[in-house]
Amino acid sequence: MRLFKILFTIIILFNFLNCKDKSTTHKDSKITEDSLLETIEKFNNAFQEGNVSIIESMVTENYIHTNGNSKAIRKKDWLNYLKKREKKIKSGNLEVIEYKMNEIEIEFYNKIAIVTGKIFVSNKEKEDIKNSEYRITNIWVNENGKWKRAGFHDGKIE
Repeated sequence: MRLFKILFTIIILFNFLNCKDKSTTHKDSKITEDSLLETIEKFNNAFQEGNVSIIESMVTENYIHTNGNSKAIRKKDWLNYLKKREKKIKSGNLEVIEYKMNEIEIEFYNKIAIVTGKIFVSNKEKEDIKNSEYRITNIWVNENGKWKRAGFHDGKIE
């Protein structure tokens, strides 16, 4: 029994000390960051254009979306909102003049990345132009070599 406890402790300690892949080089981490940034750009372009099929392929099955002014919603409800928005964009009733993300910071944890940044969006609806800014946090996970967004939260900058 004592031997079992010692072995168990060694295994736990070994796993704890090796939870971060020490074989990752600076070059590997740069490739990973570039890959994620390309994915974020593709995602943001699809959002600006209202392309729901691309967005749907880029979020996890258990995706959760939270805005600063409402409770969290799951993937199905968020996609339903996006489909309505897509129709408005295609009909010309909504024009997304600009959708830009800057002040991006990324923190990696193995196959998970926490991305923070600032979003500027300019929309035109019925000749009314509305500009807004948000602080955002995204959670991205690498599933089978592809980055997918798993979570989102924003807070409006007044």
